[in-house]
This record gives sequence, C-alpha cells and structure tokens, in this order.
Amino acid sequence: MPYFDAASSAPLHPVARQALQASLDEGWADPARLYREGRRARLLLDAAREAAAEAVGCRPDELSFTGSGTQAVHSGIYGSLSGRRRVGRHLVVSAVEHSSVLHSAASHEAAGGSLTEVAVDRTGRVSPDAYAAALRPDTALAALQSANHEVGTLQPVAEVAEACRAAGVPLFVDAAQSLAWGPVEGAWSILAASAHKWGGPAGVGLLAVRKGVRFAPQGPPDERESGRAPGFENIPAIVAAAASLRAVRAEAEAEAARLRELVDLIRARVVEVVPDVEVVGDPVRRLPHLVTFSCLYVDGETLLHELDRAEFSVSSGSSCTSSTLTPSHVLRAMGVLSEGNVRVSLPIGTPAEDVERFLDVLAWLVTAVRTKLGAPVAASGPGAAAGDAGTGSGFEAGAGTGAAEFTVDSLGRLCPIPVIELARAMEGVPVGGVVRVLADDEAARLDIPAWCEMRDQEYLGEHPVDGGTAYRVRRRS
Repeated sequence: MPYFDAASSAPLHPVARQALQASLDEGWADPARLYREGRRARLLLDAAREAAAEAVGCRPDELSFTGSGTQAVHSGIYGSLSGRRRVGRHLVVSAVEHSSVLHSAASHEAAGGSLTEVAVDRTGRVSPDAYAAALRPDTALAALQSANHEVGTLQPVAEVAEACRAAGVPLFVDAAQSLAWGPVEGAWSILAASAHKWGGPAGVGLLAVRKGVRFAPQGPPDERESGRAPGFENIPAIVAAAASLRAVRAEAEAEAARLRELVDLIRARVVEVVPDVEVVGDPVRRLPHLVTFSCLYVDGETLLHELDRAEFSVSSGSSCTSSTLTPSHVLRAMGVLSEGNVRVSLPIGTPAEDVERFLDVLAWLVTAVRTKLGAPVAASGPGAAAGDAGTGSGFEAGAGTGAAEFTVDSLGRLCPIPVIELARAMEGVPVGGVVRVLADDEAARLDIPAWCEMRDQEYLGEHPVDGGTAYRVRRRS
C-alpha cells in the first residue's frame, strides 16, 4: 500500500532499525555513571550527538536531545523568551508556523507577552522586508520555519536571519520538514527538529542553541542535556535517530532530484486529469517531496477515505477532515481553496509506478465524489456552470442597484455544499446579477473567494447575517 504522508511521519529507515536493535544491548545503562556499562552508553550518546550536530551544522555542545520535536520547539521558544526577558516580551512568528510554534506563541501571549504574526503571500512565503518590519526594540525572539509542513514552500531563512542579526534578535527555526534534505542556511540562533520526520524513531527531538544566545531553561533544573531536556536519555532511540539522519543525508541529493521529478509530474498531471483543481504552494522554492492541491466541489474527508480504500495514504488540510470544521491555519493564511485538499508527501524510495497509479485513481475518485455531492460538471470556460438552484433560494432586487440578486441559503451546511450551491445558482443569474450565499461554515470564507478567482467572477465581499455570514458574488460573464 503506497504511503504518501512522509511529512507527518516517515517510515522507519532501515539504518535506524539496525542502529536501534544494535544499541539496545549497549545503550541501556546510565551514561552519567563511570562504570563500564555507563561508559559504553556515554560513548554511544556522544557519537550520536556529534553525528547529529554535523548534520545540523552546529557544535556538539550546542545540541541537546529532547523527548520529541514538539518538546524541542516548546523548550526552544520558552527558554529563549525567558533568557531575553529583560529586552522585552515581544515575539514575532509567521502566520504559517507549525501548530507547536503557534501554541507556544498563544501561551506566551496569554501570559502577558505581545505577539506579531507576519502574513504570507499566496504561495505561503513570508516577505523578508515584512518580517524585518515586524521587529521592534522589545522583540525578544523571532520564529520562522525553514519549510512549510503543509504546502512545502521554503522560507527565506537566510534573509530573515540577517535582518534579525542586524536588529539584535535571535531567530528560532523549526527545521522539522527540511533537515533531512540539508542544513538550514543563514545565521539562525536556535533550531528544533524531529527524528520521525526523516525516518528515525518517534520520541526523539533535536534542540540546538548557539553559543552566545541568552537561554534560560524552564522548569526544575536537571543535569542532563544542558538542563534543556530533563530525564533519562533514550540512548537506543537517539543513536537510531542520528544514524538515520546521517544515512538520509548521504542519499539526499540524488533522492531529492528523483522525488522532485515525481512531484513535478503530479503538479503537471493533476490539473490535466482532474478538472477544477488548484495546486498550492511555491512551484519552485519548495521541498522536493511534497505537493498540495485542492479540488473544487469535493468533500475532503470522503476523498481521503476513498483514497485509503484504494490503498493510498495521504493527508489533508481541509476543514472537511478536521474536528474543528475550520480550514488549516496555513491554507487560511494563504487565502487559497481549502475544500478537497490533498497533501502528497513522498517517502524516500517511492517508485514512479505508484505515482502514476495514484494519478489514475485520483481522477475517477474525484469524479465519483463530485457526482455523489451533486456538483456541477466541469466548466468549459470562465463563469460556466450547470444545474438549477437549490431549495431555499430566490431572486430579489439588488439593494440600490436594480440588478437581480439571488439568495442561496446554505446555513447549517458544511463544505463544499455552499460553493456547490453558489455554482449551481449562478446558472440562473444574468450577467451583472448577484448571488448572495448565506453560510455558517468557516471554510466558505476561503472557498467562495477562491471559487470566484477560478471562475473569473467578481467577489463583492461579506457581511454578517443572523446565524452566519452573507457572501456576495457578481456574475461577470
């Protein structure tokens, strides 16, 4: 069964498995003890630290092993903020950071700190100038991911790091998605990563803190891992994590080129075999193994279940697959279509024939899901739609304009139904007429403007109504 969700967790690398099994016999003792078994454990821990530090691009004494990537993020952010408390309590993050970073930021703000979120463009990339403008004299820390976990866009870390250096602000980098492919460029100050993202075992994180960075570990003091990760080290897992990182780095250049070709194939073919699809993320400055696209008029949860039944494991940022019924914060920040969202992240060794079969299966599955939902047929041109209006709708005079206005009541209906009903209603609206969609699903705030851009219709904005929001669209053609 093809597994296409390496961005969530990569399959255990064979080298990690071998290192884990071998170190179980040698790495069980306390590395802080001076007897024979302790010394053997210490040698394994030190060797793993040196290997991981080389891959990160830092000194061994700057790197600590944590119990997870999330713990590394939280420890890195809280420790940095605490260490620079005298400077101020202002934190800068991008709007598309991983949830572990945003949760840390929210906790900091709830405790009385201040927070600035830097917006991204439609590809998910921050502007270095905008990021630099967000820095203030009281900024204690700035945070920027090296690559986005949902859409694969690479961030301008080196440029932002230079702006932070000029402002005297340390830069925290979440490198979980990119570290397997190479070290993070630029003069970053703190870095976090997670072993299961590159094929190491779960439960191992990396936290690197450059010498000279003011850092105050939080919580009760502990003598292990420079006080940054209290508790007994899981030496077999740490050894396996470092060994697998070294192994994937050795093959990264060749494998990145091969996977990039497969991702390029998906990016090109998905728009050919699936009508009404939007490929999101930067087409060039991106991770080599990840591609994300959204399918208009598709229930994301149903599509993922159907792909799973067809033996393809993929992920999604669609609100239709979320318990919160809101689109992912990444798609929301980018302002792109969220419904029918599919993230494909290829693990090392993915054969080309699996990708070819995925594209074949995807095409007919999307058609089947759309048919089941009663979606209009694929448009042959801008503004084209088919079908009649749903129930609970009708024409009325456009306020002060004399133009026909058609109201579609989609209150209580979840994505992608409001957009489907908008498209069907547009068939009965003359050019210049307006469709007013009433919806209480948060995804409509993204998906209706996205539909307008895909269909070359004019989005007129939104206003609150009883029970939800009214979205107004004018037919251009």
